[in-house]
Amino acid sequence: MLIKNFLTVFAGHKIDSPSLTIVGVGPGDPSLLTIAAVDAIKKAKVIVFPISDDNKKSFAAEIVKKYTKFKKNIPIIFPMARQDFDPDEIWSNAVQKIVKFIKNGESVVLLCLGDTSLFASSSNILRIIKHNYPEIITKTIPGISSVSAAAALNEFDLVKKGETLIIKECPSSNLELTSLIRESSEKKRVLVIMKVGKRWNLVRETLKKENIINSSLIALSVGMPDQIIQYASQYKKDFMPYFSLIMIRFD
Repeated sequence: MLIKNFLTVFAGHKIDSPSLTIVGVGPGDPSLLTIAAVDAIKKAKVIVFPISDDNKKSFAAEIVKKYTKFKKNIPIIFPMARQDFDPDEIWSNAVQKIVKFIKNGESVVLLCLGDTSLFASSSNILRIIKHNYPEIITKTIPGISSVSAAAALNEFDLVKKGETLIIKECPSSNLELTSLIRESSEKKRVLVIMKVGKRWNLVRETLKKENIINSSLIALSVGMPDQIIQYASQYKKDFMPYFSLIMIRFD
């Protein structure tokens, strides 16, 4: 019975009342969408997706546009770590829009780039709804993360038997980054550093000093048309896009 109940969370369950479903849509390639994700999107009347500002397209929305042509498509500005936005105000406004649709009898899907459990801004919205509107039914459908996709493209084992995997947001200081790398090296941990982006010059110099730039793999815009996957020493530009990560195994 427990197994059956667990499986119905992701399988094509019947929606008896308006609900919110947070859907992980993968890193960028529409072919990496799960069947559960597509099914939830098809059933929902309203599709909510994040944008960084009013003039930007949504990467998440682009991935699923094949399935959302005749639905209500609602963009919501997400902070994306920018200081010119008040995160609390952003999340509150997003929740109000979502709740209004649900109370109007319409089921909502909130798109989440990558996976719903890995640096997902959607968790802030889910937290507020669960606290302020406990009567609303919520569901979460996981997606393929950029970490998993990048590892697969490189035939890179994220974790082998007996190993430990560390996934960290890129530190903003040389001292913190160096400490992270050295501790991971000493303990033979596999290290994934995400959201490298504008910190690339700092990261590159640190990788050089630690003599691991030739063995560190970078993955940029995974699953998107401008995808780049190569060793850090091969990347010659002085900047990286926001969607960037580095994978390091210390042998």
